[in-house]
Amino acid sequence: MAGGAAQPGAELLNFAQFRDSSAQRLAYGYGARSLRELRAREFGRLAGTVYLDHAGATLFSQSQLTSFTKDLVENVYGNPHSQNVSSKLTHDTVEQVRYRILAHFHTSPDDYSVIFTAGCTAALKLVAEAFPWVSPGPESSGSRFCYLTDSHTSVVGMRKVTMAMNVTSIPVRPEDLWSAEKLATATSNPNCRLPHLFCYPAQSNFSGTRYPLSWIGEVKSGRMCPVSVPGKWFVLLDAASHVSTSPLDLSVHQADFVPLSFYKIFGFPTGLGALLVNNRTAPLLRKTYFGGGTAAAYLAGEDFYVPRQSVVERFEDGTISFLDVIALKHGFDALERLTGGMENIKQHTFTLAQYTYTALAALRYPNGAPVVQIYSDSEFSSPEVQGPIINFNVLDDSGNIIGYSEVDKMASLYNIHLRTGCFCNTGACQRHLGISNEMVKKHHQAGHICGDNVDLVDGQPTGSVRISFGYMSTLEDAQAFLRFIIATRLRPSDGQHLLQATPGEAAVPRAESEVQSAVPATMDRCSPSPQEDAPTGSQVWNDLPTAVDAVALHPPLPEATRTQQTPSEQAAGVPEGGLGPHVVTNLYLYPIKSCAAFEVTKWPLGKQGLLYDRSWMVVNHNGICLSQKQEPRLCLIQPFIDLQQRIMVIKAKGMEPIEVPLEENSERAQICQSKVCADRVNTYDCGEKISSWLSKFFGRPCHLIKQSSNFQRNARKKHSKDQSPGTTAALSLVNEAQYLLINRSSVLELHQRLNTSDENRKVELFPMKDLISRFRANIITNGTRAFEEEKWDEISIGSLRFQPASSSLSADKQIWMIPQHHEVPLSGSLWSLEHGACLCFGALSQMPGDLH
Repeated sequence: MAGGAAQPGAELLNFAQFRDSSAQRLAYGYGARSLRELRAREFGRLAGTVYLDHAGATLFSQSQLTSFTKDLVENVYGNPHSQNVSSKLTHDTVEQVRYRILAHFHTSPDDYSVIFTAGCTAALKLVAEAFPWVSPGPESSGSRFCYLTDSHTSVVGMRKVTMAMNVTSIPVRPEDLWSAEKLATATSNPNCRLPHLFCYPAQSNFSGTRYPLSWIGEVKSGRMCPVSVPGKWFVLLDAASHVSTSPLDLSVHQADFVPLSFYKIFGFPTGLGALLVNNRTAPLLRKTYFGGGTAAAYLAGEDFYVPRQSVVERFEDGTISFLDVIALKHGFDALERLTGGMENIKQHTFTLAQYTYTALAALRYPNGAPVVQIYSDSEFSSPEVQGPIINFNVLDDSGNIIGYSEVDKMASLYNIHLRTGCFCNTGACQRHLGISNEMVKKHHQAGHICGDNVDLVDGQPTGSVRISFGYMSTLEDAQAFLRFIIATRLRPSDGQHLLQATPGEAAVPRAESEVQSAVPATMDRCSPSPQEDAPTGSQVWNDLPTAVDAVALHPPLPEATRTQQTPSEQAAGVPEGGLGPHVVTNLYLYPIKSCAAFEVTKWPLGKQGLLYDRSWMVVNHNGICLSQKQEPRLCLIQPFIDLQQRIMVIKAKGMEPIEVPLEENSERAQICQSKVCADRVNTYDCGEKISSWLSKFFGRPCHLIKQSSNFQRNARKKHSKDQSPGTTAALSLVNEAQYLLINRSSVLELHQRLNTSDENRKVELFPMKDLISRFRANIITNGTRAFEEEKWDEISIGSLRFQPASSSLSADKQIWMIPQHHEVPLSGSLWSLEHGACLCFGALSQMPGDLH
């Protein structure tokens, strides 16, 4: 990390001083157990990665997986419903794990039973379907289903089951339960046993707020009732988020139902959860469906069914996921050995959260405005009231919210893994962000759905950003995140040099040479003139320079504004007093997606854009496309295309060049399916020879695949008022459009903002030649004002006409700092940056004729 004289509010909070100044004892790490050694030994795969989504899923340790695999290799585990020796071993091991689970929560089989489910959601669904609801009738008002609005979707979804029985569902706001004077009292009727169910989370998965466990006893005793109705209240405690980093003592807080998911605690296995049922409540549960293993006796030809006696045997339909259950034993062993127990995890993760919260809340712009808005019900004063979750939105210096999708994309470039949206908790999202019911409906009508990237609607946020810590999180993780916020929001000013957050070490892509003249020097290429062997019906780019006619349908800038030049415009050669000639200075294609560029001075156009542009991609052993985010060394792969010989030559340092045919052999091609930007594409494998070459270079199994020539993938275009709805653009393996264009003037403007100088020397963190290459554009232009391209609605290059894929961008005036070593897919439709500097556009038509 680079350091320097930071302006006020930009320096990292000193951790030692923070601990010394704390009013309470703060624990970091696990005593004699070295956290640094733990990370290196158990989580080596995290090297260079900052993982801050433990509330979504924590990470499994290496030793858990190793011991579990060893167990499976050395033992034979059969179906527990059988009676043979291997089945008996499975049954006994599963029962031992049940006991281990109950001991973990400080209880025993005398008080609770463990019903294994597919996860927390399945456990909640089981309660909704099995609870002894009483429908309203002449002599009864019926049961009530009451839930805290700060609840996961899976809790709120229980009301669909109760609605089918005409049972009333009642949402209760946290502030109403926190206000003692607003608490309802039960109608005095000791003989009324009408069952009601109250659900609330031990910890909010949105904000990390920890709700009082004392509510369990208060509600069950009748001293605290969510609504004033006669009857008996049962309590479901959603413990999924809470138990991931904190102990839960069920001997003290005896909830009737406790659902949870084990991957939240151990990271592995996924798809396995449990419902802990209080044995005093268990006899009340009703069962309709019965599956294998749950029946003591039944008849196939007659309505005769006798359930098994124990609640576990009655509700575990079919064969449980017994191997995953066995994995839990190794999870408990590893967790205890590595950390010493959940109390230590609770203290460690809270310390990290409190430090990060304190540092984040103190960040200020030079004008004093806060950098973030944090959504919390606590001051992070104690782990009893706050879990290791921080929820926030980033602000600009005017107090406007920066969309969470932009934060997410920038974080990914710094290899920081976080989560954005509403986190399946719309109630908490509405409460903290001030989103009304009408606004939620309006957002949906505007096209926003849960989990998408629509982060702002009419300037209002639809969600937020969440970071969360796990037992293996470190101070370095917290500080890397804080440096990321500082580097991307607190820009240098007044000659001062801020702390610069350098993302994880990775190879830097080969920089494209900056061209000072309008006609670039021709680089050494193995291809002849493309006109000699251009495909029939294709068009060819003329020798550079090529004039660009940019048509802006937006109102022109005021003349006073147009005559004021910026330093970047002067450096780019824009004439004083108006726009200069628009000239194409460079032409690049990227034959292999995410690999190095191939520069040309003239090139054929195909129906999908520049011929062979992004026609190939590298995939891993599972067929998943690799990008520079996962494999930075992709940028060191240099492809060259020889149209005359119909081959692509691939080079890399330390490797012998290898040739790949441009077209597939239809008789020998191995067809496969891959995915690009959520689209399924038909591809074929380019063979074992190139696969071995790539696998050797990357040190892991890889394949080169190419989009099938008979497969067409169309762009998802937002049609303009002048565009026919039937007009579509055929795509190669690009993300969203056929071409990427970049304006050198815009990059110069960005270059100046990213670089600062001190009193002694020039500090150039982002050289211009490197910065241009980060955008991975096909067409580089010169002669326009910075960001003038944002107003272009149509572009002509020679006889070709183009339509921008997105003609209007966000009004956000801030610029995110861009790390040097990653592919940056900036485009109007991918990044909502007004100062995006890179425009994504697709060919509409050519005159005369049609590209398609």
